[in-house]
Amino acid sequence: MSNPVFYIIGGIMEQVHRVVLSHLDYDGEGKILEVGCGSGALTIRSALTWPKAKVIGVDHWGAVYNYSKALCEKNAAREGVASRCVFQHGDAKQLDFPDESFDVVISNYVYHNVMGADMQKLLLESLRVLKKGGVFALNDDMKPKMYGDMEGFAQKLRDMGYEEVRLVDIAQEAFGSHRRAAMMMLGSSRLLVGRK
Repeated sequence: MSNPVFYIIGGIMEQVHRVVLSHLDYDGEGKILEVGCGSGALTIRSALTWPKAKVIGVDHWGAVYNYSKALCEKNAAREGVASRCVFQHGDAKQLDFPDESFDVVISNYVYHNVMGADMQKLLLESLRVLKKGGVFALNDDMKPKMYGDMEGFAQKLRDMGYEEVRLVDIAQEAFGSHRRAAMMMLGSSRLLVGRK
């Protein structure tokens, strides 16, 4: 018998993925990068949502989670999108792609796992590989003591020429309430979205 807790969390994460993707103003053409793809679930959801897009998922796949490139590939094959999903080992601190390589950059609950990193630098590194005119949706538990002043960071992006930059409190949309998000230790969930 499967563990009901994993079923509930899996169902909630699927809802979170839908919310993250729903905030992208994207025509479905070109390439999507997911930073920190884990089991590949959001990469696969992106491929299912946009049938013309090629989706690349990168992850460090550390020993803490039982995720791997092989698991991601198996999951993509099971959903029928293996031909449009590529998974590779990567480091969020230094992405192995040239500037302006992707039309979309997405991430979901990843950056807080990167030990000792400056969160705002991590976000900027993810945005470095986004093409001019490309869109992004970066979701994490953006606790102020870890992330600093995110309203100030959003303004910094606007000052750098990014458009439609906003922080979205997704607790209600993704979890049904702030209380439920807090119970899952995700009470500071924020989605940083915009266009380069």
